[in-house]
Amino acid sequence: MDYNHKSIEKKWQKFWADHQTYKTSDSHQKPKYYVLDMFPYPSGAGLHVGHPLGYIASDIFSRYKRLKGFNVLHPMGYDSFGLPAEQYAIQTGQHPAVTTEVNIKRYREQMDNIGFSYDWSREVRTSDAAYYKWTQWVFMKLFDSWYNKESDKAEPIESLTARFSVTGSAGVQAVSDEDVLEFTAAEWNAFDEEKQQRELLKYRIAYLRESTVNWCAALGTVLANDEVINGVSERGGYPVEQKKMMQWSMRITAYADRLLAGLDSIDWPEPLVEMQRNWIGKSVGASVKFPVPQLDTTIEVFTTRVDTIFGVSFLVLAPEHELVSALTTTEQQAEVEAYIEKTSKKSELDRMADTKTVSGAFTGSYAKHPISGQDVQIWIADYVLAGYGTGAVMAVPSGDQRDYVFAKHFNLEIIPISDSQQIEEQADPNKDGRYINSGFINGMTYQEAVPALIAKLEELKLGKAKINYRMRDAIFGRQRYWGEPVPVYFKNGLPYLIKEEELPLLLPEVDKYLPTESGEPPLGRAKDWKYEDQYEYELSTMPGWAGSSWYWFRYMDPKNEEHFASREAVDYWKAVDLYIGGSEHATGHLLYSRFWNKFLKDLGYHNEEEPFRKLINQGMIQGRSNFVYRVLDAEGRGTNKFVSYGLRDEYNTIPLHVDVNIVVNDILDLEKFRNFRPDFANAEFVLENGKYICGSEVEKMSKSKFNVVNPDDIIESYGADTLRLYEMFLGPLEQAKPWNTNGIEGVYKFLRKVWRLFHDAEGHFTVSDEEPSKAEFKALHKIIKKVEEDIERFSFNTSVSAFMICVNELTDLKCNKRQILEQLIVVLQPYAPHITEELWSLLGNEPGTLSYAAYPAFKPEYLVESEFAYPVSFNGKMRFNLPLALDLDQNAVEDIVRAHVDVQKHLDGKAIRKIIFVKGKIINIVV
Repeated sequence: MDYNHKSIEKKWQKFWADHQTYKTSDSHQKPKYYVLDMFPYPSGAGLHVGHPLGYIASDIFSRYKRLKGFNVLHPMGYDSFGLPAEQYAIQTGQHPAVTTEVNIKRYREQMDNIGFSYDWSREVRTSDAAYYKWTQWVFMKLFDSWYNKESDKAEPIESLTARFSVTGSAGVQAVSDEDVLEFTAAEWNAFDEEKQQRELLKYRIAYLRESTVNWCAALGTVLANDEVINGVSERGGYPVEQKKMMQWSMRITAYADRLLAGLDSIDWPEPLVEMQRNWIGKSVGASVKFPVPQLDTTIEVFTTRVDTIFGVSFLVLAPEHELVSALTTTEQQAEVEAYIEKTSKKSELDRMADTKTVSGAFTGSYAKHPISGQDVQIWIADYVLAGYGTGAVMAVPSGDQRDYVFAKHFNLEIIPISDSQQIEEQADPNKDGRYINSGFINGMTYQEAVPALIAKLEELKLGKAKINYRMRDAIFGRQRYWGEPVPVYFKNGLPYLIKEEELPLLLPEVDKYLPTESGEPPLGRAKDWKYEDQYEYELSTMPGWAGSSWYWFRYMDPKNEEHFASREAVDYWKAVDLYIGGSEHATGHLLYSRFWNKFLKDLGYHNEEEPFRKLINQGMIQGRSNFVYRVLDAEGRGTNKFVSYGLRDEYNTIPLHVDVNIVVNDILDLEKFRNFRPDFANAEFVLENGKYICGSEVEKMSKSKFNVVNPDDIIESYGADTLRLYEMFLGPLEQAKPWNTNGIEGVYKFLRKVWRLFHDAEGHFTVSDEEPSKAEFKALHKIIKKVEEDIERFSFNTSVSAFMICVNELTDLKCNKRQILEQLIVVLQPYAPHITEELWSLLGNEPGTLSYAAYPAFKPEYLVESEFAYPVSFNGKMRFNLPLALDLDQNAVEDIVRAHVDVQKHLDGKAIRKIIFVKGKIINIVV
């Protein structure tokens, strides 16, 4: 019987599904191991061969851990809210749920075909109301909580109102808005409900306030920074502008220190950890207020170099700063408004990245220097962002390169502040210079000046020491339809939560998936959609990251209707032990997930400070593009003649991408090419040795480059086990590597060799119960040791090479011993589950038990060499090998050598003068 991958794989995929082979045990007797993939958004395109790379790696590790005796949780689901389904709905009128269901069905079929050991009984979908009920529930908890700096954790809002009613705002240390009121208990108790709720909104972790956002009119929604590229939307390439809107936000900044500290306790790739550190961006410095007498207010700045305050020659505000309008004089109004309009067309990321362009506008107003009292010009410039720090900076041209360039461009004053400082260089506090032109700190060192300045600013009530973070509170809203409804209604303009027992708040039906004619989000189209028939619901939906910020908990207990997961389940599974996914989520999903995890811990729902203990970013599988070479005519127009790669320089040609699926080993299928496009139907070819050879290049896998390889096609031709092994064989998991179908044949041949170990020349299954030889045991235990070590360090590619060597050795030994082969397929099972399941069954084992067999124990004694094949030389010329036991001494070896028939043959009657013997190396006979 030949190896038939099609029948074998379909057979076992059906068996696993029918018998729920990979259903996670509810028993908590075994040690647990939680392996998680970043769940996919189900797009209509389905999977290409690059997508399963991380899934295959996690599946190998999950299967290995089962063999090692762990109770493994290895689930899968879908991040199924998202823009693509909604855009399709806008174009076609089809409800996004219908599109999503079709796409999920396609993904599930593809994943089943690859043979993943997911526990599908735990599948979750973020767009399922039974799931997003709990996303809404988490939001409600966030809304009903505040962050207490004293306890360094979130607490229920009731604990804050209780303090207010007893002691007022005195002594409350909270993460809050800047403009909180000071009041006594009596004043708080006298506030009406509206005033109390308005004040509490300044403390809530989920809160509503006006924010500067990335507004995309064409998509009708706010976009996150990472969804904007070069001033246009990542999806569709539509213009994006900065706009102020009332938005839901999450006070993630409350967790900044804990998010930083947690990075030291987890096993994540260092580049990813560094990205999170930089995104959080902790800075130690001072808050300084510059008085603006004409408005009876101050402009607050944050600086890490308060010692340079006497070098301030102007202030720069973000164009969106709330004081810009009031500060702009009549003479400067046209210039300022034009600049603001220009800036609104650029995203924050573009503004941060543009370090070369110098632009700005003078408001016409002045602030007072907080210490010297001198006038300081107030400018606006797009390199200052409203959402970072205070939206204002004190410009010190002699201490900061960007301020220096700005000052030179607009001919502003530059004040040297240190006798050791060179203008155009960043001031270095570690230099030995002392301050000049710097008021009362003249002659001081940096270490002396900073505390003196802080004390002075505090005395004047115009500053204080402060820690600042680059990270901003997270915008939590999208003006879209296909997302989680926010469980909030409005009374007197203030947000209130619906009752918990009213969850889930379902998405209403709408006639179109577009904003209303008056500019409201699509939910504004819902008829009679009001709370208690009178109060308006929130019309924005939650952002795409909401449902993915807690989903690993739901897998622990997915059918629970009373809790997001039972306490018993979360105490057993704790945190994810291994998380595999793309590095593109470094500062989005992973940061928000850590934030929500810490919040739920604060409220006592679990005990883990970090959600993901070990994380691996799989590398990208790149496409291998193929090209044909079209001949151009004298006027440079494309003809219908195509020249083979090696002859292309003999003609005037232009390369064209061609579908890699009609190319085999770089040889073009001419008939399929003629059917590739209608204009190629009559194509002519200039061939090399009767073949058309295509050019090739490694590029990103993309439909536009015709280099997308469908895993279904690979599985049809070679099988899922071949695909799994080949994807691992391509190279280290974390590295990018090119896909090349040309190399897959070797892996397929390897599996056929495995099959033949169990079958005789006529294809009959046959194994022997004889005792294996030392060489056979050695080959087996080498692979047992190698694979265990490789999997534990996630070096899957080297295991595949080791399997090939092992099978070659066993083939050469003509091994068909049950003791060897049965253990071999247990070791191979995580990589190639279908063929090993079939062979396990043929060996007489109960079907389906292979997944829970015991991983073979490595026995080092089988790798201890007891024999060595000595090269036997005559006068230095090597003639043959002589296997001898390694424990033989010189005398014993000489006796054997002298009597050996091959030695006598090569002596040809000559006498042996001397035998040189080096144990474990050589035997040299001198004649």
